[in-house]
Amino acid sequence: MARPLLIGRRPAMALIAGAMLASVAGVALADGTTITGNVVYRERMLLPEGAVATVRLEDVSLADAPARVIAETSVPAHTSPTAFSIDYDPGQLEAGHTYAWRASITAADQLMFTTTERHSFDPAASGVELLVHRVASDAVTTLPLTGAWLAEDIDGGGVIDNLQTTLEIAADGKVSGNGGCNRFGGSAKIDGDKISFGNLASTMMACAEAAMNQEQKFHAALGAARTFRIDVEQRKLFLSDEAGKVVAQFSAM
Repeated sequence: MARPLLIGRRPAMALIAGAMLASVAGVALADGTTITGNVVYRERMLLPEGAVATVRLEDVSLADAPARVIAETSVPAHTSPTAFSIDYDPGQLEAGHTYAWRASITAADQLMFTTTERHSFDPAASGVELLVHRVASDAVTTLPLTGAWLAEDIDGGGVIDNLQTTLEIAADGKVSGNGGCNRFGGSAKIDGDKISFGNLASTMMACAEAAMNQEQKFHAALGAARTFRIDVEQRKLFLSDEAGKVVAQFSAM
């Protein structure tokens, strides 16, 4: 007769705990994890045809840097509540980091509703309810080009974590910022959605090779830029070359 398999107390408890976590309602563990929930607003109204609810799970650990998107989903929205289901990779979550939900509703590329308070992320939640608030119409029509922008991607190669490459644009066309090692300054010619950067003077500090490489690519991207586009909802700036290829992506600071 085969002997029964004996499992120690601690391994057995670990197996039970794992099974309980996997069976939490609204959370399905496979290669990734799925969480369901609702985007909710309090106004008694139907949404315009074609309205879309977007939900993002973000890393909001750094107060002086844009949130990093862990997962994102968009679903058609007609009224409140709007149900959603979002998949994320638990392997992207880092110990000691802070994560939160952000939700919005747009129609015809105009932001109608957005979250205005932090909705903390709980991986064991059985359902997520994200309350969004109406945005005043005059607050969503434009996001000015002038101001400070943080580079999120340079020529499709991303950027180095914790190395801030910035661009500041003034109302008179003066530009300044930090390439990741050296400060720079100069001017830009802006006409409608057209933009071109003149010669940029820079300090001459030496930094780590990786930082210098990113700085060189950043200045090359600025030199190639010919048009710009601003995503109001996501608060992002895109610079494109003559062929329409995005050479740099920024987030508003």
